[in-house]
Amino acid sequence: MRKAPRTALALGSAGAAVALVLSGCTPGTTGDSGADGPITQEQIDEALSTPTELTFWTWVPEIEKEVALFEEKYPEIDVKVENVGQGLAHYQKLRSAIEAGEGAPDVAQIEYQYIPSFVLPESLLDLAPYGADDLADDYVEWAWNQVSPDEAVWAIPQDVGPMGNLYREDILTAAGITEPPATYEEYATAAKAVKDATGSYISNLGATQAGQMIGFFWQAGIKPFAYDGQETVKIDVNNAEAKEVATYWTELIQADLISTDVDFNDAWYQGLASGKYAGWLTAAWAPVFLQGTAEGTAGLWRAAPLPQWTEGEQVSGNWGGSSDAVLASSKNPIAAYELAKFINNDPESAMMLATEQFLYPPQVSVLEDPAFVDQASEFYGGQEVNKLFAEISTTVDTDFQWVPFMDYVYSTYEETIGTVVADKGDIAAALDVWQDQLVSYAEDQGFTVE
Repeated sequence: MRKAPRTALALGSAGAAVALVLSGCTPGTTGDSGADGPITQEQIDEALSTPTELTFWTWVPEIEKEVALFEEKYPEIDVKVENVGQGLAHYQKLRSAIEAGEGAPDVAQIEYQYIPSFVLPESLLDLAPYGADDLADDYVEWAWNQVSPDEAVWAIPQDVGPMGNLYREDILTAAGITEPPATYEEYATAAKAVKDATGSYISNLGATQAGQMIGFFWQAGIKPFAYDGQETVKIDVNNAEAKEVATYWTELIQADLISTDVDFNDAWYQGLASGKYAGWLTAAWAPVFLQGTAEGTAGLWRAAPLPQWTEGEQVSGNWGGSSDAVLASSKNPIAAYELAKFINNDPESAMMLATEQFLYPPQVSVLEDPAFVDQASEFYGGQEVNKLFAEISTTVDTDFQWVPFMDYVYSTYEETIGTVVADKGDIAAALDVWQDQLVSYAEDQGFTVE
């Protein structure tokens, strides 16, 4: 068995799972790990009419409301909802339960970038035999490709984060800017005008925020990662196009036109509320988040698409989003799949997720529903922000993949790129260091690197 490097061990069980699988030691599972063939309607009806208990791990607040709809429709199914934490805590507990062979839920919420790390050790149930293929057209294509990059379907999309530009109209107007910058060249010019006239930064590039930078790569058509579902990965974070993006941000940072504050902390929240930042290049989940963070600035914000690298284009990237997957160890896979499907595909449940939990929807039906897209937001001056991001969602590149060790990718980004961003250094040069780190780690874990 290959010995995982110390950096992998620091991440908890994620690195260990990689090492186990690539050395031929697959963690054991219990229960039915998959269907022998397509599930019939008779089997579905029987499963949903049999008294059954399911466990659902999710961090979505008040998702018990959607679960209650499911239990009302299928009264024989009792669902226990558990929030075991978000981020690393959630995944550490999930992997620990899987490796122990006990205590894992039937259904678990998993962010898109982490799906391959659960596919590798065969921890997820392929939902295609259960009928999931029939749902493909119900979702925007790029979101469906996140859960089904090949013939298998590993989860049901729950929410997404197509990226756009939230900006303070009053601050830009004070700098003589009457329209949001349409290109990155215009954005750089506007950044100087805003700083000179108002002292505000046009935006903040979170020093340790890998998701934002990867979203910028996604928009630029860069494919830094790929995975064949077995032992071959592609790592290409320092290609020429990625360095062009990195150089652009380096120049703005070094000119003190973009701030590099660590985001999602009290100081950053205060910056959004005080006008330190005149904008935020962010994702579709951010408009509602911003309303709660900068409540005193209501009516001053507007939303627009991201600036474009090529004038006249309309393309975007994605930052964030998650899915609901069924664990291969579930003893009730049919009922578990029907729960994951219902939560994210039933019209009433999907609309509730979008309008009560404010998860930005990947479901085409919600993105086309006037009840969602025609909502006018007073915080954004009466703008129909949901409609704007629904349009942006159609411009996200459909072909974007991840590697099955994104925990390590993100942690090394913070340590390597994040330090350089905070120090106002050369981000493009730091990409070479990051590339070497990722390739070395992948090879140490037994992967073939393209």
